[in-house]
Amino acid sequence: MSTVRVHEERRFGHRARLALTPAQIRLMDDQAHAARAMWNCLHDWWSMLPKDRRSLAAADMAIRQARKEIDWLGVLPAQAAQAVLKTYFQAWRNCWDGRADAPNFKARIRTVMSVDIPQGRDLNITRVHRRWGMVNIPRIGRVRFRWTKDIPVGKHATTGNRVTGARLVKDALGWHIAFRVQTIEARPEPHTGPQVGIDAGVNLPLALSDGNHRDHGRPPRLPAGTADRDKWLNPQEKAKLLGLERRAARRKQHRERGEKTSRRLQHTYDQIKQLRAKATRRAVEWQHKTTTSIATQYGTVVVEQLNIKNMVKSAKGTTEEPGQNVAQKSGLNRSISQEAWGRTVAMLTYKTARQGGALHKVPAPGTSLRCSTCGFTTPGSREDQATFVCKSPDCGWSGNADWNAARNVLHLYRMGHALTPAAGRAVVRRPRGVKPATAR
Repeated sequence: MSTVRVHEERRFGHRARLALTPAQIRLMDDQAHAARAMWNCLHDWWSMLPKDRRSLAAADMAIRQARKEIDWLGVLPAQAAQAVLKTYFQAWRNCWDGRADAPNFKARIRTVMSVDIPQGRDLNITRVHRRWGMVNIPRIGRVRFRWTKDIPVGKHATTGNRVTGARLVKDALGWHIAFRVQTIEARPEPHTGPQVGIDAGVNLPLALSDGNHRDHGRPPRLPAGTADRDKWLNPQEKAKLLGLERRAARRKQHRERGEKTSRRLQHTYDQIKQLRAKATRRAVEWQHKTTTSIATQYGTVVVEQLNIKNMVKSAKGTTEEPGQNVAQKSGLNRSISQEAWGRTVAMLTYKTARQGGALHKVPAPGTSLRCSTCGFTTPGSREDQATFVCKSPDCGWSGNADWNAARNVLHLYRMGHALTPAAGRAVVRRPRGVKPATAR
């Protein structure tokens, strides 16, 4: 008897590094600045125009007229300008539906430089050899990019399997291209792997209930209140980063308040950003490899519903009531932010679904204080941050504190305490029909 596999559409992104010449970098920077200025001009035009005259057609006409009259706006391709308009209107829809705040002005120093290429047919992607590919960027020309993942191009591209567009993004390491890929794949069979509970921590990044913990090779445990901010850098890179930070501090002493940053100081800041971006890239790579391994091995993954925003609040307090152990709490906050638990859970969510598994969330209170053997919460069981010793006279179990919490997380799921998607959602939607102050 034959089994018919159900196919479904899947959309994902793939980011690759571009190899640009200095002239191409200048052209792409000009396009990115033009796109940001286009957004700001559109935002001012929308804010000053009466409500009865705001429409998509009027905004499109204003953009076309601006590209004709202003030379430096004309460097932005027409399709990219239309993408700015589409993104701006979508930002207002998100605001009206209660999913986001109202769109605002994009400052030069706080905005990620990016340019959108909405049409996939304009890219004309070809593979040169094993390591490099070529892509066509409007008004830039043919550009090489690192080929690290197979994407449907050439004879492999069909109606359902194709590249629908791309976005050019610049960070501290240079320009990258993010392809938007659409594929048709068979729906995965239900994953028959075991269940596992995961506790996210600082000293042990991911503690699993079966003892198969995931660590990224960080150094031995540091004293309380300290954080290794550069654990993803090697000793040579750490020494270079320390020298750059000291150099920036010396050059900053000679700058008056409100004075423009000198080129030497800005160059030092750029070098620091490059090292920080390199560390972030290594951390994300570890997260991708670890979450892929977990999603492949386990069929049901259970995590805690954490409110990370409240966990990283400062402890300095107010002038009337100052906080205690402010430096220690500040170091703990940095460690929590560097672990990026929210990004790990987001990766596990879509990767378990891709493998046919499922991810569930359980309430977090009490998981680290309750004994996973006897089930009782006894005061004094967590005297040591890394070790759990049950103070119950009938138990006395001891072991790794993160492992104990992971076992409690899995036990909560098996007892039926899993949160529904609505209960675990952090975004509160505005009721239908209720508009914010910046309404249409």
